[in-house]
Parts: sequence; structure tokens; C-alpha cells
Amino acid sequence: MSYFAASIRDDTLILMRPDASPKPRIGLPYRTRKEELAGEFAKLEPYTGALRAAGAEPVVLSLGLSAGHLEKIAATLDGVLLTGSPADVDPSRFSAPRHSATSDPDPYRESTDWALLGHCFAEHKPVLAICYGIQSLNVFRRGTLVQDIRTELETSIDHQTIDQKLAPEVFHAVAVAADSKLANITGTAGEVRVNSSHHQSIQEPGRGLRVVARAPDGVIEAVEWTDDPNWIVGVQWHPERLGATDALGQPLFRALVRAARHVPAGA
Repeated sequence: MSYFAASIRDDTLILMRPDASPKPRIGLPYRTRKEELAGEFAKLEPYTGALRAAGAEPVVLSLGLSAGHLEKIAATLDGVLLTGSPADVDPSRFSAPRHSATSDPDPYRESTDWALLGHCFAEHKPVLAICYGIQSLNVFRRGTLVQDIRTELETSIDHQTIDQKLAPEVFHAVAVAADSKLANITGTAGEVRVNSSHHQSIQEPGRGLRVVARAPDGVIEAVEWTDDPNWIVGVQWHPERLGATDALGQPLFRALVRAARHVPAGA
């Protein structure tokens, strides 16, 4: 095992770190508590693999940690990656009634994300938020969500890959703002193509979050934190599933790692 894992068993914190490493430690939570308890690690591997390829040490975080244990682990992290999830953020968190198409929330994942985001904002640590992660980030910043794109928005764009095993992954265009961190990181601006696997999206951006990419139908595809210099970027697509040479894939993980090392962009 080449990553740092954090879990809890019988209320005892278990930390597994096979070797000391100067690599930045990037924390990422399990996608859901159900997957964690079932030992389903496979869907985290694209994230841990992308982090390792970018020069980081992934720190896989249990969703069952007590608040105190999670706080202690967060203090050892250099940055955070918020992963995708089959769950949806509880609509009560943004004062909305639940849509019939909204998936069950995972309170363990929500409380973990909230704790990690609170720590990163307070301690000025970088965050890369992916898919569910960008939605979690937005609601944390008191924004709102479109709970089901297909029924709430008039669009001909398919944003949701139902099952990658049964059908090819869906791709669509997005327009990236030229004056954004995202354009600087990826070397792309204007129209580009991204993979897509979501049925929810940002509706009203949260406080301090700037929209820097949209699909042609107006769906928000990326946001950036603007209130201070801290590096916080959220994308609705899945860069961990894009090839190593894709401009909108691995460069995002490298940028997160650079920010965790406090290396200025372009240095």
C-alpha cells in the first residue's frame, strides 16, 4: 500500500503510513460510507493514481472518523481532493425541498466534506473539488443546486453517463474563461470538451466562488475561489478518468500538488 490511510476501528484511530515522504499529503474521503464499509476501494483508485502521478501522497480518509480524529488528521494534510459520489447533497442544506430524482444523501460524507472544507478555508490549504465535490463545495459556501438537470432545465445536452460498463462515457463542450486559473492551469480557453457524469449542478454560486466554465446550455462546469489567494478549484467533470495527455485531466492534479507545495504558478 503506497498511500497513507486513515480509518477507525473500535473507536481507535488507525494510521497506516508505510514510509516517510516529502511528498505533499493530499486527503480524499471515501465516496460513500456504504462503499467504505463494503471495502469497495476500486472507485477511489483513479483519484489516488492521479494524485500519485502528480507527485502527491494520497491520504484516504474514513467517513467514520470522530470530529476530533478528523481534525487531527486534517492538520497533517497539505491539501484536499473532494471526490465524486453516487450520493446527492441533502437539499435541506440549501433550504430546498427534495426533488423526486434526488439520490439519497450520505450524512457521513457531508460532515466529512464540511470539516475538511472548514479546515482548508481556515488554514489556507488548496482544494480540488470534482463532480459531487464541486456541489459540496458550493453548498458549503451557501450556494444552491439544480437537483435534476433533465427535468429542471431545458437542454438537449446529455450530462449523465448512466453506466460506463454499459455505454461509452458522455462528452460535451464547455467554454472556459480566458482570465481564469483553470485556463492558466490547462493551457486552454474558449471551447473545449469534457467527460460528463452528473445529474445535478450548481444553480446559484456560493459566496466567493466565480463561475469560470459553462456548457452551451448554461450548466456551470467549473468555479474558482476568489476572496483570497488560496487555491480552490471545482470542476463538474472527471479529470481522474481523462488520459494523462488531456489538458483538462492530469494538469489539474499537478496544479493541486504545486499549490500544496506553495509553488507559485509558472515557477
